Amino acid sequence: MRAAVLHETGQEKLEVVDDLEAVGFGPGKVRIRVRATGLCHSDLSAMNGVLPQPAPFVPGHEGAGEILDVGDGVTSLKQGDRVLMCWLPSCGECPSCLRGQTQLCLAGFMNAGVPNFKRSGGDVFGFAGTGTFAEEVVVDAACAVPIPDDVPFDIAALIGCGVTTGLGAAVNTADVEAGSSVAVIGCGGVGISAIQGARLKGAAQIVAVDPVESRREAALRFGATEAVAPDALDDAKQRITAGEGFDYVFEVVGKSATARVAYDTTRRGGTLCIVGAGALDDFLQLNMFELFFDEKRILPSMYGGGDVLGSYRRSIALWRAGRIDLAGLITHRVQLPEINEALDQMRTGVALRTCIEV
Repeated sequence: MRAAVLHETGQEKLEVVDDLEAVGFGPGKVRIRVRATGLCHSDLSAMNGVLPQPAPFVPGHEGAGEILDVGDGVTSLKQGDRVLMCWLPSCGECPSCLRGQTQLCLAGFMNAGVPNFKRSGGDVFGFAGTGTFAEEVVVDAACAVPIPDDVPFDIAALIGCGVTTGLGAAVNTADVEAGSSVAVIGCGGVGISAIQGARLKGAAQIVAVDPVESRREAALRFGATEAVAPDALDDAKQRITAGEGFDYVFEVVGKSATARVAYDTTRRGGTLCIVGAGALDDFLQLNMFELFFDEKRILPSMYGGGDVLGSYRRSIALWRAGRIDLAGLITHRVQLPEINEALDQMRTGVALRTCIEV
């Protein structure tokens, strides 16, 4: 089958190959025909080495498609079922799962170092245990979540990561208070979803911060009340909060420099929500006095900070009701020529979505 492969960490260009085979099918597994997949910033972070990922590998961890086959012992799924792929499935038995924090379950990471594919030259991994830039994937049955017939595959792929992460950060983790002021730093697909979550929760002011003009324009369409470049953030802070700082600030970039800016932009007693996935060697520096004196809450948000399957259902309900715009995300295309070239080659049979997530 065809797939887009990154041969070495640090390369920018993906190669579309036609000799890849999905491996590992057996008891407890399912084989999925990929019908839609998304390009997320985490894929790029794995490609450039910010996130640890063995190579060669097939990027992609937001995907949806149809079940082609089920292994022995799989009773909850059958051939033909429409599913989205959960890159971080929960085991249902560990302490995190029993506490209702399924987003912290580590069971899914156990497969991260196991090859998902093979070629004549050797093993090929799938990013985050999936690898959705391929025509077919084999994953644990727990990774395949059934979706209703009225949910298009491209919408389902969005829900598989970006929407769940951003929306959940505002709704679950930060629990934005109605009438509050919000700043979102980084307005790709996850940041846009955080903006939509803040709007749902009734935030009065939502300031989108991004260096890219097209992203700022998009943020206004998705619910931001104002959109500024990073060098205008201090002015927005002064105008909107009289210099005190925002009630809630979401860092959706994954860098210590922007996290520090986010901390300084949060009011005393306010909430800083860290959503971006950063590097192991990138350290955020805070002094002990400011931690004590400012009493700012620093809340990391992993995969939306709540029960993942419940978050999927909520996103579908909100989308059906017209309360969140997911189709609008699909219409945007990121300016990554070399990656887009590879994705375009994959389009036959795979409705690849390249959107503003990056």
